Amino acid sequence: MIVRAVLFALVLCWPFAASAEVAVPALSGRVVDQTGTLSAGDIDTLTQKLEDLEKRKGSQIAVLIVPTTQPEAIEQFSIRVAEAWKIGRKKIDDGAILVVAKNDHHLRIEVGYGLEGALTDINSRRIIDEVITPKFREGDFAGGISAGIDRMLRVIDGEPLPAPSRSVKFGSWNDVEPLFYFVLFGPLVVGGMLRSIFGRLLGSVIAGTIVGLLAWFVLESAVIGVGVGVLGAILTFIADLFGSGAGTGSSRPGTWSSGSSSGGWSSGSSSSGGFSGGGGSFGGGGASGSW
Repeated sequence: MIVRAVLFALVLCWPFAASAEVAVPALSGRVVDQTGTLSAGDIDTLTQKLEDLEKRKGSQIAVLIVPTTQPEAIEQFSIRVAEAWKIGRKKIDDGAILVVAKNDHHLRIEVGYGLEGALTDINSRRIIDEVITPKFREGDFAGGISAGIDRMLRVIDGEPLPAPSRSVKFGSWNDVEPLFYFVLFGPLVVGGMLRSIFGRLLGSVIAGTIVGLLAWFVLESAVIGVGVGVLGAILTFIADLFGSGAGTGSSRPGTWSSGSSSGGWSSGSSSSGGFSGGGGSFGGGGASGSW
């Protein structure tokens, strides 16, 4: 009777236990350590390596250390992490994630579609077996992760990938601040001289062309350059309509500059140092290991 009761209880509890998946941690940085294994210096060093990779190649690598993935296998947990974090560039899919389940003594390198030609299953397994796990067995987790990342970086550096594009990151105010002020005030200053020389219509077109070409050169985006050029031409053309307002503003220099410098861009993600995936996809490529 007791045995039947125990078995009945297990049957009832099994669906709930099976569904108790470990939650995917938030992507708070290139290195996410939920175990306190890595020191702040270790994390900073790894983060710098991975940031340099993204600047150099465009690829993204992230590191995740969790206590356990139970009741899931690390392969299932890692693919859930990959789907949530979306490491790597969209449509290039050049991302990879090193997942370590410390208490389970399991780890995995999850590889995006775009890196499967370089970080093949065999190469990933060799990195785990030859580089990472020997140090893990000695208790040197920071050394194992660092050495594994170094080997992954060397493999990815040898893979021909599309060059990283200098896309506009609207959270990075320092990159676009000079251009923003030039687009805003340039037509009022330069445009006035051009209109006096070439006339209102032609002068506005020339001013807009200059501003657009500058935006294209700085941001390396023809679409943005055209948009900025049209905006500059319009501002130059209608400058007479608010010339008196601009004069009033010049006597009170804080009117516009204060609002601009404290806007959403300057206090956004650039100051927080946040990191996000680029939209990469994964298909289960990579390898797992244990120590």
